[in-house]
Amino acid sequence: MMDQDQNQSIEISVEQAKLLGSAQRVKILGTMLDTAKTSKQVADELGDSPGSIHYHIQKLYDGGLIDLVETRTVGGIVEKYYKSKAKWFNTKGTQTMDPVLAEDYDAATRTRISLRLQLNADQYEEMTKEFKELLEKWVNKTIASKGEDSKEYAVGINVVSTETSK
Repeated sequence: MMDQDQNQSIEISVEQAKLLGSAQRVKILGTMLDTAKTSKQVADELGDSPGSIHYHIQKLYDGGLIDLVETRTVGGIVEKYYKSKAKWFNTKGTQTMDPVLAEDYDAATRTRISLRLQLNADQYEEMTKEFKELLEKWVNKTIASKGEDSKEYAVGINVVSTETSK
């Protein structure tokens, strides 16, 4: 089994991106980044029912976002171990990866933060890395919190060059 580069991202289709439109599925992917896990192990870690987690894992597997890396038979029970294909997923084209982040989505609450910065290539890379680390930190916090009295939010960070692609 090959270890993936921790900052690796893979290109996915809009259909695959729709599978990531769920905080629960993002948390599931977060639990199986470094270690292959069974549905039961993920359910225990997230404090959720094995049936619900199995459903989401099957959708992620069918959608090509996770790999089945090992199958073991223990006491007549088949255990399937899954691992995320990547830490980050990118979509091609102009469609918003998460429709909730679209300008016309009628959200109950919305916080917009925007500004312009002049960055050199190293600063751009450093800032992008820090944004990813920040988002990972919050995914990990939500994994640990077991969903106590929480609401789902979509978070998107766009860093866009003011130059056109010609």
